[in-house]
Amino acid sequence: MPLPLARTVVAFDHVFPWDTLVARLKFHQDVALAPTLAKHLSEAVHACHGAQPPVDVVLAAPLSAERLAQRGYNQAWEIARCVARRLGVPAQARTLVRLRETPPQVGLDLAARAANVRGAFAVRADRRAWLQGRRVAIVDDVMTTGATVGELAFTVLDAGARSVEAWVVTRTPRE
Repeated sequence: MPLPLARTVVAFDHVFPWDTLVARLKFHQDVALAPTLAKHLSEAVHACHGAQPPVDVVLAAPLSAERLAQRGYNQAWEIARCVARRLGVPAQARTLVRLRETPPQVGLDLAARAANVRGAFAVRADRRAWLQGRRVAIVDDVMTTGATVGELAFTVLDAGARSVEAWVVTRTPRE
């Protein structure tokens, strides 16, 4: 099934040195890397859209409460808020929620990844009316098959958003 995305903007292939920098941010508490990664992502968005990207709000792929407690921060949010600031677009941290912890996607094929995240996300009930008709960008650190951003896009569109773009720092190159 095709992803319900108006556009996907990617700063880099998920190869050295970008894969290493993303891993340091994500798994080694190197939060100071977020502004640098966001700078490159915002430059990629600017290259695709010009000075004013066609979105009303920037959201981040959410972590589960367990993963957030373990890590202490959401790497996607750290990037998203910096990108939004650079582009002059509002960012919202608590519109999307992860309903359940899912196993890591690493090593799963396309079908298993999609099944893994199906139904894992929601728009908070108190944010659904606010989301109506908005053009949304969802920021994440890495995109492999698109299962996560695709499920997030379906969730946001189902809640009434007009359109969804995915903005990701790195994308795993296709073989």
